[in-house]
Amino acid sequence: MAELDKISSPSRPGDGGGTTIEARFAHFCKNDLHLDDDNLLALATKLLDESKHLLVANVSALGTGTLEEAERYWFAFVLYSVRRLNEIGGSVEKGLSLCQILRAARLNIDDFYRELYQFLIKAGSILSNLYGEDWEKRLEAKESHTDFVYLFFLSRKYRNAYRELFSTVDANDDKHLNMATTPDCASDYYRFGWLLFLALRVHVFQPCKTLVSCTHGLFSVLAILLIHVPARFRNFNLNDPEHIVKKGEKADLLASLCHMYGTSEDELKKTYKEANNLMTDILKKKPCLASEHKHENLENVVTDDLIYFEDLMDESSLSSSIHLLEKDYDAAILDMDGLDERIFINENDSLLGSETLPGSAVNISGNGAKRKLDTLSSPTRTITSPLSPHRSPIRLSNGLTIGGMSKMAATPVSTAMTTAKWLRTVISPLPSKPSAELERFLSTCDKDVTADVTKRAQIILEAIFPSSGPGQNATLMDNIWAEQRRMEAMKLYFRVLQALCTAESQILQANNLTSLLTNERFHRCMLACSAELVLATHKTVTMLFPTVLEKTGITAFDLSKVIESFIRHEESLPRELRRHLNSLEERLLDSMVWEKGSSMYNSLVVARPALSAEINRLGLLAEPMPSLDAIAMHNNISCGILSPAQSLLKQEKHGQNGDIRSPKRVCTEYRSVLVERNSFTSPVKDRMLALNNLKSKFPPPILHSAFASPTRPNPGSGGETCAETAVNVFFSKIVKLAAVRINGMVERLHLSQQIRESVYCLFQKILSQRTTLFFNRHIDQIILCCFYGVAKISQLNLTFKEIIFNYRKQPHCKPQVFRNVYVDWKALRRNGKTGPDHVDIIAFYNEIFIPAIKPLLVELAPIGAAQSSSHAPEAKKNTNGANPSSPRTSSFPSLPDMSPKKVSAAHNVYVSPLRSNKMDALISHSSRSFYACVGESTHAYQSPSKDLTAINKHLNGTRKVRGALNFDDVDVGLVTDSVVANSLNVQNGSCSSSSHLPVKSEPQDS
Repeated sequence: MAELDKISSPSRPGDGGGTTIEARFAHFCKNDLHLDDDNLLALATKLLDESKHLLVANVSALGTGTLEEAERYWFAFVLYSVRRLNEIGGSVEKGLSLCQILRAARLNIDDFYRELYQFLIKAGSILSNLYGEDWEKRLEAKESHTDFVYLFFLSRKYRNAYRELFSTVDANDDKHLNMATTPDCASDYYRFGWLLFLALRVHVFQPCKTLVSCTHGLFSVLAILLIHVPARFRNFNLNDPEHIVKKGEKADLLASLCHMYGTSEDELKKTYKEANNLMTDILKKKPCLASEHKHENLENVVTDDLIYFEDLMDESSLSSSIHLLEKDYDAAILDMDGLDERIFINENDSLLGSETLPGSAVNISGNGAKRKLDTLSSPTRTITSPLSPHRSPIRLSNGLTIGGMSKMAATPVSTAMTTAKWLRTVISPLPSKPSAELERFLSTCDKDVTADVTKRAQIILEAIFPSSGPGQNATLMDNIWAEQRRMEAMKLYFRVLQALCTAESQILQANNLTSLLTNERFHRCMLACSAELVLATHKTVTMLFPTVLEKTGITAFDLSKVIESFIRHEESLPRELRRHLNSLEERLLDSMVWEKGSSMYNSLVVARPALSAEINRLGLLAEPMPSLDAIAMHNNISCGILSPAQSLLKQEKHGQNGDIRSPKRVCTEYRSVLVERNSFTSPVKDRMLALNNLKSKFPPPILHSAFASPTRPNPGSGGETCAETAVNVFFSKIVKLAAVRINGMVERLHLSQQIRESVYCLFQKILSQRTTLFFNRHIDQIILCCFYGVAKISQLNLTFKEIIFNYRKQPHCKPQVFRNVYVDWKALRRNGKTGPDHVDIIAFYNEIFIPAIKPLLVELAPIGAAQSSSHAPEAKKNTNGANPSSPRTSSFPSLPDMSPKKVSAAHNVYVSPLRSNKMDALISHSSRSFYACVGESTHAYQSPSKDLTAINKHLNGTRKVRGALNFDDVDVGLVTDSVVANSLNVQNGSCSSSSHLPVKSEPQDS
């Protein structure tokens, strides 16, 4: 990574805007943006003045690294932040939108959001001083970014569905052209549909916007178009029995849309009704029952529950309708400062950048390169749903297919439809109260806790999915939506709780589970996990993770204890949601558990007493968990009088603060909106397959001990306290996660197995002996420094620039990892040594990392015995908190053999785990349907073994396929057995390096 430019002042003499940054900013606002709000300009200038030193220090980290571009980014950040943070108080005029700012700054939306997170991290303390500690919540940067990402995919879904369903007319030569061959979708019908969808978002979905509800709204608009667009423009045949749902002799258009695109017919009918009401209100059109109207569009169509608007698509009426919808949207966005969502109708709009998927939505790459969608929904690369029956595509006369049946990259829309179907078909039919089996466990406790469990669930879920009270800006539909989500989460909670109780009773060989079922923190974690799955299914914009932690009063460390058990005991959970929980667990482990306010530190002070002084000095301990009474009062929840069971309501003993605030967290980084790609699969069979020899020396604790008091002895653990067991299990998960990420970097950097061993060995030593290095940091920051340190001691010609360049390619990469590393200058205890709270990775390595771990690093050299003894006193002076009984570092674990295995003596068929970086090369468009990919299922809710059986039957059957399977040709995506064996060869020898060089820090010129 190049050294940050040292610029004394970002002035550029000769620039038409002025020679100082303030002059150029004023010129930008007045001449480029045409800003006439003097109050907003004054507030923005103040923020610019206080943050310009950060711009000077980070020019090379913004965009392409030029000063002129960095200034344009900074101007946009400042104006956007001031506009958003001052809108509530009314101190600035309405009307300045993000689109206006970005057009003036010549930036696209994707690049803006990718770089915005860096600005907010750097300027966080300044924003806190100017706008209060709640500035982050009021700014809603992640929410607006998520909204943009969802709109992007909704617009593409609308475009593709429109192209499949309709043709268009070229206005120039009056020839009929198919939408799929037209360069844009600028027809009036197409524009009318998108504007009507935006009206639904503004008037119906605005308070509670979710991707699922918006998707149903989108298809309700398509239903209206199918009814009203002249039938001669339809691109499909109503008599196609395979894809058009028939009711008698007529086609059911709504049911057919649901069949083709996997939506819920009941939800589609609801939003269809809302859309018709909007047309009545906004367009002043008179609705007619379709059954009473005779029109060619309605021939051979089931007209029950359909509404028809006379002359809606006539040329004069259509222009008027579009004008009214535009006018209505113009009035709506005056109260908004975000995006003008009409830009999605024009794919060539400069604000959208290229046609590729939003790079920052998938993974913030930091170099402007767009990356394929890989993490927003799940690692699966196809939209083939395990919940949807197999359907062949509709073949049109012009060669097109309809219904999105061809395999393509999974998107949030397709994933949401898949998981929503699971909630609708599996969870919703369940009873909303404990089953008889669960009631048996609840009543067998020392005291019947059935009423307590039910009441707690009502309070917690109402806090997560609140109903709007009198005087609040919400519709009846919002309250119905909240009630439905509460019911879904509660039914899922009861279902998994029953399975957990059954498993625990078998382990304990007893039905009395009082210690578990009266544990407040355990139940809140289970409720939080259930609610998070419901939120992840519906993909809400305003309730992003970690909302469930804040609403329930638990911490990331608490939630990490139940994720694996939750997945294991809910067998019907769709793979998309399993991956969501996997990636969520990975996110908790790599950063959130290490943040200030994590209850992990409360266990750590018991398990590692030597660390308590540093933990207390940094103020890392979690605040007390708020009581149910406090949560109910804070959310104005009226649930009657709660049970007097003291064990359910009392505060934890390590704190006196009983306010409702969730445990404090310092925002050390802005996380990607997208769910990160799961490269660490901890739950169930995936973990056993991927890390089969990483079995911890510590037996997996049963749940009641995992949630017991940290100081309580853990039975069956040789005298360990519950805190020690919890920390040991947690550390083993961290080591597993690090092993996978280290291996990925070794493969990208083409390093030897000995280097891999050394990096892994060093990481383990740091975790056990220099644990404080992880506090308030991301584990990838430690891994990257380990790579560079081992490279230096091993005389490898490996620079930080090369390490960062390859780290950017990792699916879990986030630029803030190497751009913003937390530094506590007080801990250095150097005279006059100060600096910013966050520095780049090289500064962290030189100032913090090397002084702390140099003795450990030198031990890796072959002359380590002599060097270790000379550095032993220095190591002891460090605050390491190493447990005297800490386990010795282990050699790098053996990962699964990736070599293709021949699975049939009669057929030339091979099966192997498919690496993510081989996916695109291996699965070409011509051969895509012949491979079974990880995460792709042939039927709903079935195991991989059953999938393989189905694949075998398909291969051995007599049914002809489109092309011959030829495994003899060499594919660029395949690797030989020898190459894979060499890359994964396990060496169980020493972790030592062959280098004799002393430690040397890399100068900041890379």
